[in-house]
Amino acid sequence: MPPNTTATTGDKPGKSGRKKGRKARLIVLVLVLALVGGIAFGAYWSISTVRASFPQTKGSITLPGLSGPVDVKRDGYGIPQIYASSDEDLFKAQGYVQAQDRFYEMDVRRHMTSGRLSEMFGKSQVKNDEFLRTLGWDRIAQREYDSELSAATKKYLQAYAEGVNAYLDGKDGEDISLEYAALGFTNDYKPSKWTPVDSVSWLKAMAWDLRGNMQDEIDRALMTSRLGPQQIADLYPQYPYSRNRAIVQEGQYDELTGSFTSKNGSGSSDGTSTGGSGSSDGTSSDGSGSGDGTGSGDGTGDGTGSSGGTGSSSGTEGSALQGQLSGLSDVLDDLPTAVGVNGNGIGSNSWVVSGKYTITGKPLLANDPHLSASLPSVWYQMGLHCRTVSSKCQYDVTGYTFAGMPGVVIGHNQDIAWGMTNSGVDVTDLYLEKVTGDGYLYDDKVRPFVTREETIKVAGGTAKKIVVRQTADGMPLLSDRDDELVKVGKKATVDTAAPDRADGYAVALKWTALEPGTTMDAVFAMDRAKDWDGFRAAAKKFDVPSQNLVYADTDGNIGYQLPGKIPTRAKGVDGSVPAPGWKPKYRWTGSIKFDELPNEFNPSRGYIVTANQAVVDEDKYPYTLTTDWGYGTRSQRITDLIKSKIKGGGRISTDDMRQMQMDNDSEIAKLLVPVLLKINVDDPDVREAQKLLQGWGFTQDADSAAAAYFNAVWRNILKLAFGNKLPKELRVEGQCLWVDPVNSTGPVDRAQKVRECGQRAADQAQPDGGDRWFQVVRTLMDKPDSDWWTTPKSGTRDAATNRDELFERAMVDARWELTAKLGKDIDTWSWGRLHRLFLKNQTLGTSGPSFVRRVLNRGPWKLGGGEAAVDATGWNAAGGYGVVWVPSMRMVVNLDDLDKSKWINLTGASGHAFSAHYTDQTGKWADGELLDWSFGEKAVDESTRDTLVLKP
Repeated sequence: MPPNTTATTGDKPGKSGRKKGRKARLIVLVLVLALVGGIAFGAYWSISTVRASFPQTKGSITLPGLSGPVDVKRDGYGIPQIYASSDEDLFKAQGYVQAQDRFYEMDVRRHMTSGRLSEMFGKSQVKNDEFLRTLGWDRIAQREYDSELSAATKKYLQAYAEGVNAYLDGKDGEDISLEYAALGFTNDYKPSKWTPVDSVSWLKAMAWDLRGNMQDEIDRALMTSRLGPQQIADLYPQYPYSRNRAIVQEGQYDELTGSFTSKNGSGSSDGTSTGGSGSSDGTSSDGSGSGDGTGSGDGTGDGTGSSGGTGSSSGTEGSALQGQLSGLSDVLDDLPTAVGVNGNGIGSNSWVVSGKYTITGKPLLANDPHLSASLPSVWYQMGLHCRTVSSKCQYDVTGYTFAGMPGVVIGHNQDIAWGMTNSGVDVTDLYLEKVTGDGYLYDDKVRPFVTREETIKVAGGTAKKIVVRQTADGMPLLSDRDDELVKVGKKATVDTAAPDRADGYAVALKWTALEPGTTMDAVFAMDRAKDWDGFRAAAKKFDVPSQNLVYADTDGNIGYQLPGKIPTRAKGVDGSVPAPGWKPKYRWTGSIKFDELPNEFNPSRGYIVTANQAVVDEDKYPYTLTTDWGYGTRSQRITDLIKSKIKGGGRISTDDMRQMQMDNDSEIAKLLVPVLLKINVDDPDVREAQKLLQGWGFTQDADSAAAAYFNAVWRNILKLAFGNKLPKELRVEGQCLWVDPVNSTGPVDRAQKVRECGQRAADQAQPDGGDRWFQVVRTLMDKPDSDWWTTPKSGTRDAATNRDELFERAMVDARWELTAKLGKDIDTWSWGRLHRLFLKNQTLGTSGPSFVRRVLNRGPWKLGGGEAAVDATGWNAAGGYGVVWVPSMRMVVNLDDLDKSKWINLTGASGHAFSAHYTDQTGKWADGELLDWSFGEKAVDESTRDTLVLKP
């Protein structure tokens, strides 16, 4: 525990108990140990039980409905390549094979997307189900299937479902996966048949994971209880366009035609955006955002600190909104981690290099999406091959897809390759809604809610009914789903023209994915595309989630396209904070047309890099895409690596691309270490640690003692300068501080201070240490006397009144933190001992009995890399050093010889815990290795270890 915090229970009665309940994530099978002792359980879980669910990978199996035989060839890692003679046979076989390897995972996913987790895991999941039913992903997916998707896509989805169900036919749960054998001890759950809508629904879960700035919107609103507008602006600095280049540099928006073309040239616009430019201080024009608080945060420590300013909410005026938005944040945090890390810290890398800079003379394309670590991996590798490509059988594609979904999401076919990173565009807005009776106020009139009743079935318990309310334009009331959100905004900060508060405001969500779309059509169209025009036509259908798409083809072309349904907003509205729903001006005005979305084709610089940075310079594009880009640290590092390699006529190889993916350079260390080395430290033990930084090359290798110490210093700088000054809703759960009351107008003595305990999960708290915080610190480095660089005395630690004093304090605290964690002898320190990856089965492996967790979970692995490094093994600086998100896969496509492409998955092909392919790729992934990626039939045959024939 850090020296200036104390571990205690929360500051609200019953809060700790509710938190512990929410931590149950997915299932607590405590009855297993109550019903059977460890010995009896182990005896039941016999070798025959385990092996019963392993897939048959050799010989032949009859698969009804096939028009001809299908070959399933698996390599030494169990990765399947499927060969068929018709589209329907191909996708039917895909469904069968994925069910062989991953059906339990598929089953959990569809229960999650439909809000039916309680049917599998009991009452611990009712809260999650209530929230997911309110979002209604499966209902939207059903509407997509019924009215939006093409006839061909429906045919493929139906074939896939038939393949899954053919695998399920005649099997009991324990024949499918050993997790079902464990579930059998507590309920009588039986898997039901797969449907086409089950596949479509998972796209909604991925869209949620990549939804943009919703958490930032909540956090900015929560900050107003302790921080003033300028302080909030300090913590959300402007994107550094001059230092970290945007993705699109040579494309041009033409105001006369209203289109974006990939012509070389800088382009320009007058900035008169339909969406407006917004403001940087998190305020909205009618006062619904942050208010007028001006106090400066002076830190806290060991019971003596103070938050300082009054923020925007004086007295209890803002307390209701704060508590209610905190409740919403809790709900978001508690969604199953299979959905990802809920938007915080997510990133990805993808870049493409033209043939003029490669050894082969053809493009190379790299991709590594960053998601929360899960077991099995969210990705499933496979190839889908028509024996002869024709109108009857149109696919010859390989890559990564999701278990439960037909087609390939990221990869290559015989002509093109593509990768994806999250664009981060703002496609969600929160609205405060004035509730009046059975309706809500809009444009001075009361409109009735659209309601529906949902019944949540609970394994081993009583079913629960809930009423879901949404506005006429389809916005669900999220505030109905948490006790603290029932009456939202009772004293919310709004302007004098706001409607009477009465029982408070509700919180509603506007999100592009709550409208039917065509992303499933886009997946198949992309798999078939043969050139840039075909790829863009597919991208036009890719409405949610909006992704940065990079492209390369065997003819030597490279390109970039931003797709997606991206909303436009009225001038002066930027979606950065919750908006007043009763005012029509805050509703979306439409969406950006596809032809207006940024793109590039064969830029003269010869490469395109996307790593969640700004898509286009703000003065060259008339629409506001978001106010919350990633800050470009990774993208600029990749760009610099490419430029250094091609300088003087150098050429890039496939292995060069792999080495770039593993680059663990620390950008923030380059900024801070020179300053840290100049600080005169009295304590000889701290000086000993300080010397680790001398001559350090800023690389974060797993065996680096310097990386361990620097990251500890960085963590303590963030805590002292910012973390202790944030409101409790953003700080780590259980870490408690004595602070000035929110409504104080000046200094208070110790007796008047109040005790506030953090309320956020450790892997979601702030400051998380990502590259937004790099930019925060960078902009403050030239202000050594800023109030941010102050922190009070704590025990034997002196108070800090300026930057260098705070840095010295952080160096001292880091030394003793690592002494406690790693020992006093710095020769034994290493970054990998702190920075470890544990892979956990996302259901029974998270909260089940210890025996079950041991069976299903794997790790730890000691990793290099870090936050905002290209090798982005993310960790949350507020919560600790453990790995919370990772490059979920890595690939490099060689467009000169596709069989010389390389790939790796985080785990393995199989979801069966005792399979040889459960985590057989993880060790190589951790070491930065890539596997051979066979594509052509000859290469596939040479790598094949098992062949299964599916017969009609």
